[in-house]
Amino acid sequence: MEHILSLSYGKDSLACLGAIEELGWPLDRIVHAEVWATDTIPADLPPMVEFKKKADQVIKERWGIEVEHVRSKYTYNDCFYMVRGENKREAKSNYVGKIYGFPFRQGPWCNSRLKLTVLKKFSKGTIQYLGIAFDEPDRFHNLSETKKSPLVVAEWNEQMCRQWCEENGLLSPIYTTATRGGCWFCHNQGIEQLRILRKNYPELWKLMLKWDEDSPVTFHADGKTVHDFEKRFHAEDLKLIPTDQTFRWEMVIGELRKNQLNLFDSGLI
Repeated sequence: MEHILSLSYGKDSLACLGAIEELGWPLDRIVHAEVWATDTIPADLPPMVEFKKKADQVIKERWGIEVEHVRSKYTYNDCFYMVRGENKREAKSNYVGKIYGFPFRQGPWCNSRLKLTVLKKFSKGTIQYLGIAFDEPDRFHNLSETKKSPLVVAEWNEQMCRQWCEENGLLSPIYTTATRGGCWFCHNQGIEQLRILRKNYPELWKLMLKWDEDSPVTFHADGKTVHDFEKRFHAEDLKLIPTDQTFRWEMVIGELRKNQLNLFDSGLI
């Protein structure tokens, strides 16, 4: 039976390499599910793309294992524009006949179609190692006889995982700007990550706005769209709303409207 590490390149999954060494567990293969936004644009931002190459080299040199990069036959863009068919689960859905658009927060299609379906091909008849830290008991339900976490057995918490990655030159660049990695278009990412995306990668932000226009599902479950965030960031650029106090969406609407009136009165628009 093969022992396979499911690698995400986050601190916990990479630290599994150290915990596996400490425990003396066998490791035969390392598999990473690669996600693509379109046929030509990866789901990772450039710094993460470069980090993966570096990490692969370190892993090859130290553990003698070539990381296998596998991917779905579909891209995020492909699935985004697929039309929902009528089935038992969606028989009464208002979205039947429409494109999928942005994933729902619960049961997102992106995770199942672009990652889990691909990794499932490697799970039959194998022991999978998952990067679940010792201080993440709410994720222990994912573990079983064939899905094990070396971090839990070795009692490595998230801080220990980060420290191991730092000491071994395997700490992802995502931890210098945010607390999570993942796809640049993820609907679960925080406001600061969206702000960075808009500022540093305008072409990707432009694609987000395009998807936002086409999607029958709002970007966030609370009804907020990518265009809403565009208005907020635009207002911040114009210094129309404060960034040192609790944000309220009413600030954006009110201040932008006031600014337009001022420009109109001055004859600039």
